[in-house]
Amino acid sequence: MTSPAATHGSFTIDRHLDAKPARVFAAFADIEAKNRWFIGPPGWELTERTLDFREGGLETLIGRWPDGKSSKFRARYEEIVPGQRMVYSYHMHIDDWHISISLATFEIAADGDGTRLTFTEHATFINGFEDHNAEGRKSGTMGLLDRLAASLGN
Repeated sequence: MTSPAATHGSFTIDRHLDAKPARVFAAFADIEAKNRWFIGPPGWELTERTLDFREGGLETLIGRWPDGKSSKFRARYEEIVPGQRMVYSYHMHIDDWHISISLATFEIAADGDGTRLTFTEHATFINGFEDHNAEGRKSGTMGLLDRLAASLGN
């Protein structure tokens, strides 16, 4: 049986945050801080969360939608440069449907009194899941970054 073709998408988001780089970095490294922003949208219920924030460490975020479907995010930290950069690979599932594999990078730099946060993702959509030009993924990431900004008091 032939598997559906893979599709690809890449995007970059630049964001200014009104918080110092060390505080922004801590929002990724500390599970309690990350729980305040790296979650599903309203109506989504968290069922499992793990965070082993170190190179080679794994992160899991699993939740359930009101319709009963679950979403699963499983990441591996490939590189962490404290206060500057995080690179991770991750897999996304809807229930048992493996929909994508991505390489993502967050870059953190001082920007005046705040931080310039740059996020870049290279996604491969598989098993018949399509997200042309990764617009859906980009939109979801922008929502996460809005929650990050709010958690930092922006």
